[in-house]
Amino acid sequence: MWMRDMIQGIDSKSVLLFIFVLLLVMYCLNKNCPPHFPPGPPALPFLGNVFSIDAKQPHIYLTKLADVYGNVFCIHLGRDKTVFVSGYKMVKEALVVQAENFVDRPSSPMVTRLYSGNSAGLFFSNGKVWRTHRQFAMAAVRTFGLAKSSMEQNICEESRHLQEAMEKAKGELFDPVPLLNNAVANIICQIVFGRRFDYEHHRFQAMLQSLIQMAYLEGSIWALLYEAFPVPMKLLPGPHNAIFSHCQTLQAFIRDEIDTHKLDLDLDNPRDYIDSFLMKQKYNRNPELGFDDSNLVLCCLDLLLAGSETTSKTLQWGLLYLIKYPHIQGKVQTEIDRVIGQNRQPTMADKPSLPYTNAVIHEIQRMGNVVPLNGLRVATKDTTLGKCIIPKGTSVMPNLTSVLFDKNEWETPHSFNPGHFLDEEGNFVKRDAFLPFSAGRRACLGESLARMELFLFFVSLLQKFSFSTLAGDQLRTDGIIGATRAPHPYKIFAETR
Repeated sequence: MWMRDMIQGIDSKSVLLFIFVLLLVMYCLNKNCPPHFPPGPPALPFLGNVFSIDAKQPHIYLTKLADVYGNVFCIHLGRDKTVFVSGYKMVKEALVVQAENFVDRPSSPMVTRLYSGNSAGLFFSNGKVWRTHRQFAMAAVRTFGLAKSSMEQNICEESRHLQEAMEKAKGELFDPVPLLNNAVANIICQIVFGRRFDYEHHRFQAMLQSLIQMAYLEGSIWALLYEAFPVPMKLLPGPHNAIFSHCQTLQAFIRDEIDTHKLDLDLDNPRDYIDSFLMKQKYNRNPELGFDDSNLVLCCLDLLLAGSETTSKTLQWGLLYLIKYPHIQGKVQTEIDRVIGQNRQPTMADKPSLPYTNAVIHEIQRMGNVVPLNGLRVATKDTTLGKCIIPKGTSVMPNLTSVLFDKNEWETPHSFNPGHFLDEEGNFVKRDAFLPFSAGRRACLGESLARMELFLFFVSLLQKFSFSTLAGDQLRTDGIIGATRAPHPYKIFAETR
């Protein structure tokens, strides 16, 4: 009786005050950092620094924070702390020198919902499962891509399809993005699915649109809010929900391809990644390694995202910069004409003889900055970076923008300058701080294939066309940020040479 009377005597304001004080105490306990933990900007209770981040150019905001707090600093995303690593030397320290300490991915509310069950695909898996599937995928890319003598020919053949699609514009302005998306996606589709798709193929186009939208939304402020506040965001309407619907569309497309492969699988003659996976699945005796249908879908999804988005975006930036700097476009074409001519198709054997063209492609990758940040890592043990201590379990984000524009590594970091990759005699030179594919154990597994695509697509396009836009049009270089960085929409003329 006395307890009921006491409860009735507590008004709602007292309850709310008690809850607020309890949450504040929890926040303060969570906010306490160990000695020598990375510094960072002040954070709001519960919200952290989420609403301080520039939603349109987060990589620029985060790069500037390093000027204030040093190359290892911390920001709060909701209640969670994330350490950002900036500058070539410190990023190399984390990704290469201390690679074993930062090789794993942290847990993620969004990934848990996207990749339901025990499967985690190629990008988000850890430990033995990750090592096994990364090695398996790299072997498949070599077998059905790089080591297959026809892959170079396949890229050149796809270049011809791309050229024919551009010629259909008949000298009129057109948007190059859909055509570039089609061409690049078809290369990874040949490795994963064993075939290319016609540019008018309805389901192929639907798949590409889902890939593009998913990649954009995964790097948006909406995804950041979902990661920071998963419980309320799961209940609220908003663009973040489209991430999951696009993912379902992509998985349905992949499942149909897998079902088709199962009908005519020849164990003695694997045609592609899916066939190889199904063969491994048949003979693998360890269910914990993830050679099951659900993980096959997720691995294919990761390969499609990584193998289409980044290369296509780089080609988009390439056309933009070559139009913006026509004298550079002209020098590239002069070199191509001298070495290859306008009739013979290019080959990878031509690359050493095209140092200026190679330098321009590298500078496009640097300035295009297609992956401005990097995938999150987690410290597997207490680790020291610089003068800071990163406790075990802390999320760590390498800032690739800070590497590609590091003023200590590049002579003119914010200018488009192919000379960054040329010596005084005009020979191509490698640069240590050129890390568009990341570095260390989690570096892009398709880097060699992407390099081949970029070279052959660029050379074949510039061999065939001169590119321009309407006189007076100002091409923007600030970009649209998602998981990848894309140019603002633009249209071009492709004049046959």
